[in-house]
Amino acid sequence: MRILKKRSPSLTATTLHALAEYPFASAVVAAVGLMAAAAVVNRRLADKAQRDNPPQGRFIDIDGVRLHYVERGSGRPLVLLHGNGSMIQDFESSGLIDLAAKDYRVIVFDRPGFGHSLRPRNVVWTPAAQADLFKDALAYIGVEKAIVLGHSWGASVAIALASRHPSTVEALILASGYYFPTARTDAMMAMAGPAIPGFGDILSHTISPILSRLMWPAMLRQLFGPKSVPQKFDGFPKSLAVRPSQLRAGAAEAALMVPAAMLSAKTYGELAMPVTILAGEDDRLIDIDEQSGRLHDEIKHSKMHRVPDAGHMIQQSNTADLMAAVEEAAAGTLH
Repeated sequence: MRILKKRSPSLTATTLHALAEYPFASAVVAAVGLMAAAAVVNRRLADKAQRDNPPQGRFIDIDGVRLHYVERGSGRPLVLLHGNGSMIQDFESSGLIDLAAKDYRVIVFDRPGFGHSLRPRNVVWTPAAQADLFKDALAYIGVEKAIVLGHSWGASVAIALASRHPSTVEALILASGYYFPTARTDAMMAMAGPAIPGFGDILSHTISPILSRLMWPAMLRQLFGPKSVPQKFDGFPKSLAVRPSQLRAGAAEAALMVPAAMLSAKTYGELAMPVTILAGEDDRLIDIDEQSGRLHDEIKHSKMHRVPDAGHMIQQSNTADLMAAVEEAAAGTLH
């Protein structure tokens, strides 16, 4: 008599049965798997971005921070501080470094967490903290006094450097800055995600780089509008900008915008050095009347230039105007 053996269910059938019986758990497992895969891909893309865009300058270690900077030209020191989410290549691709290096000793830092500079987690990198860092960095490379230009978030750092270490700053050029606390839904959105400790790391290594790549064209339209993105901006390495580490640094700075402005606003009246303020008339990111215009009223001796038909990225679209502002500020120190 032949005995029939009961066939065991296949692995596929078992898996399908489990998926049907525990849909929520199955969805969680699938999501975790996708995020793990995304993290691996983003890590490889970040490594490739750094290989494709090696550091072009020098490194110094200041207070436990490895800072990358580029130095070019000779003459009076001119320090350039880039905005949130940016790096040295912003000023490089704009042509401002080469233009200024004809007459100045130009020093451009990758601020902590951007480009090739590190951003230790044991410090809250407010404008004041960064100002102290750059004061020590400048002293290390032999700069006692400099003309300082800051764009966007870099303008906040420039002001903090001038107010905390006035003997270091000979003159200020502030471009497209955010100086007074206002409701910022974009900053709150950033704070709700990648800036949150722990959870932010997960987002920064999985979803955020993908979303950033998808949103890149729309973001550029907002930053450069009403003008189109100039061809020279092709020299800016998007692949470095959407790395997990840089996205997290950018989110942290977005979250600090409002509280940093609250603290900084108390110091503006104390600035005694020449101050030149620039802002694009059609800036889609910052209200220039609420920000640059009000700052001009607060700093009585300041000079303000409204750049017509320009947006937030005036260092790219109106490089010559920014260079003229440097010359104006430099001339003001001679009187």
